[in-house]
Amino acid sequence: MNFNKGPRQRLKASDFDQVTKDLLASATSIYRCLVACNMAELTIQLTPSLVKMMTRRTSQVRGELKTKMRTLTASFFGFRASRSIPAIKQNRDLAESLKEGSRFVFKDWEMKRGIYKTGLIQEAMNHMWFANRCDEGIVHAKYFDPLPVQTIALILTAIECCIDEWMTGLKEDIKFSSLAYSPVYYLHLDSLQQFDERTAAYKLLGKIGVNLLDVARMHAGVDPFMAAVTIKSFTDDVFDEAIREHEDEAREAQEEGGGD
Repeated sequence: MNFNKGPRQRLKASDFDQVTKDLLASATSIYRCLVACNMAELTIQLTPSLVKMMTRRTSQVRGELKTKMRTLTASFFGFRASRSIPAIKQNRDLAESLKEGSRFVFKDWEMKRGIYKTGLIQEAMNHMWFANRCDEGIVHAKYFDPLPVQTIALILTAIECCIDEWMTGLKEDIKFSSLAYSPVYYLHLDSLQQFDERTAAYKLLGKIGVNLLDVARMHAGVDPFMAAVTIKSFTDDVFDEAIREHEDEAREAQEEGGGD
């Protein structure tokens, strides 16, 4: 590793050798998935300097999700970037209506039907973790299957933050910080868990999660049915056969060599 002498500086990925960079990239990608699936504190077996660098990605994940959802939310609900009096009033009324009773989590938010089926959750999944075959939701599929309730709670919190930006009628930038939005996150998480318990006999939340994952995988270009297929471990007799093949080939080579 190359460290500059003198005043203490913040570590960068370029400060490490290639092997460490590769390890950091892989660990960071996994850590980003863990942040998406569970906002609790995480312990990772790396050096303190690497852990510190990696855990800075927590805020980056929130910021990236918020940035992606900002445009999607405005387009989905019809917020207008206009300074006209009618537009400002329409935006303010819309934001207030969506926030009232968390209407925005419904597929039909005006009639409050289709709880936790708003298309914005799917949009978030598609754009944040399932954009293509190499995205984190595909590469690190085990962290998303089954889809953690914490991931849905995080998405809903990001959507609410985006709606909050329109509460005055004019779009303003609101930081999606842990300090400001952790209480909102835990409210959504608690509500999702209550919904899951109340509808346990029908497994409604689980079915919503399965559908979200299936559509997200298709969006990434992966067959959702093939994604669930895993290769079983080979049995010892397969390996024993490989040994016999090697011994036979070695013996034949030796015989051919002796015959010259």
